Formats: sequence, C-alpha cells, structure tokens
Amino acid sequence: MGLLEGKVAVITGAGGGLGRAHALLFAQEGARVVVNDLGGARDGRGGGQAMADQVVGEIRAAGGEAVANYASVSTPEGGEDICRTALEAFGQVDILVNNAGILRDKTLVKTEPDDWDAVVEVHLRGTYCATRPIFTHMKERGEGGVIVNTSSTSGLIGNFGQCNYGAAKAGVAGFTRCLALEGRKYGIRVWGLAPVAFTRLTSDLMGGEENDQAREALDPGRVSPVVLYMCSELSGDKTGKFLYAGGQRVAEMKIVGPDGMRTQPGQRFSALDIANSEDAIFLPDDQGFDMGA
Repeated sequence: MGLLEGKVAVITGAGGGLGRAHALLFAQEGARVVVNDLGGARDGRGGGQAMADQVVGEIRAAGGEAVANYASVSTPEGGEDICRTALEAFGQVDILVNNAGILRDKTLVKTEPDDWDAVVEVHLRGTYCATRPIFTHMKERGEGGVIVNTSSTSGLIGNFGQCNYGAAKAGVAGFTRCLALEGRKYGIRVWGLAPVAFTRLTSDLMGGEENDQAREALDPGRVSPVVLYMCSELSGDKTGKFLYAGGQRVAEMKIVGPDGMRTQPGQRFSALDIANSEDAIFLPDDQGFDMGA
C-alpha cells in the first residue's frame, strides 16, 4: 500500500520539472492527481495543453489516476477552476503542492514593471489564488490536509539578479508561516519548500542543457521524496517548517538569532551602544546556511 493511498493531490505547474516529478511519485504512491499546468514558456508567456496532458498520460500508462487542468494560478478564477476540477473528478482534495512558477531574471535597473508584476503574480498571487479555495474545502470537509508552498533560497537567503523572484518567494515564505498558524486548528499542515533542481527554468543558470553532470546531480526526482515525506503520515503533525532539498542534501531552514544586547529596565540604548555590542547582536558569518555544504 502506497504512502498516499486514498489521497487526492493537486500539483500546480506539474507539466514539467519538479511538478512532473512530484506528480509521478505521488501517483506511484497511490494518490489520485490533478496535474495543473498553463503550458506556457518559462517566462510565463503563451499556453497550451500538451504539457499537462503528457504527464497525465504517463501516470495513466503506469496504472495511476490523474486528470489535467490548464488554468492559470495567477487569477482567483483559475484557482477556483483548479479546485473544481479536483472535486468533480475525485470528490475531495487532501494535498496541494504550489509549484507553478516562471522566471524573468534581470538586475533591478533592467527589471521593467511587467517583469516584476508577472513574476509576483504567478508565484505570490498564484500561491494565494490556488490555496484559498482548496484550504476552504479542507476546512469545511473537516478531515485536515497538507499544503506545500514552494519558496526558494533566493527569497530566504538572496541571489543576484532575482529581486523580483526573490521578493515573490520571500512573500510565499511569509504566507506559509501565517497559514500554518491558521491551519493548525483544522488539522491542515502547511510546509515551505526551498528546492534546488535542474529544470527548464534553471538549466541556463547551471551551465545549460548540455551540462549532464548538473542534470544528474540535481535531478528533480531527488526533491520529490522530500515532498512525499511532507505530505504523508511519515512527517506526523509537523507544520510551519521549511526544508531545503536538492542533490544529496535535505536540511531545515529557519530564522534564528542570538540573545542579543539588552538594556536595564528603564534604560534606552544608543547607536554607539549597538556598535559596541556587535558581537552579541550579530551571528558569526560562518553560522549562516551554507549553500555549498
């Protein structure tokens, strides 16, 4: 019996890359899957049905159950359509993986308003639009659920040339932390994922399509077992946590800080006091999350 037997999973952006890997593994583990994908280019332009249909075909050929959905996550109507597809096909939703994304990488001075808006709409607004109807369904159904929101090290740590993407992904992280608090009383667990994988979105950042070494080392299929763990009973009642996943490494990412400088009751500190107490205020640089480790 699979880890997700009897569950229904909605995965956005599942026509390729990480989403496809998640969908195939979830179906293998017994889930019935809604494969959502707009079918556009990596910058969000265009659309089509072929990508989602291909993954649905792969799942069905392997004996699993899946249906396609082609709606954009960036509109409330699209989010409602995704949820409706799941309910009409399978009658319930137990798992949502917000994975859909686009890239328009440019330095800030070269980022036009459209480049900013498009990335924020898909990642941040899209996470809201896809989540709201499904979270509402989970709450009303009363049997809990799991939501995995895809953030990024670009949003949690930073990355050159990705101010639009990093800002959107940092917003997804804040959304995740808040939603985990709201979902706790309803048995809805909410996770954040910071994946590193070789996909059509990231291939040019990793040496291009001809970089077979990176393709193998950072295969999206190495990330999907982490998402399976999050969405299965193996992770117990954990919620509100973020996992980095890529290559051969899995690690929790969290905001931490030292005890810091403190004043006596009734006293105020000055800028000079702060400068003189930097060792107590700042963490050593070598205690940060090491992307190369």
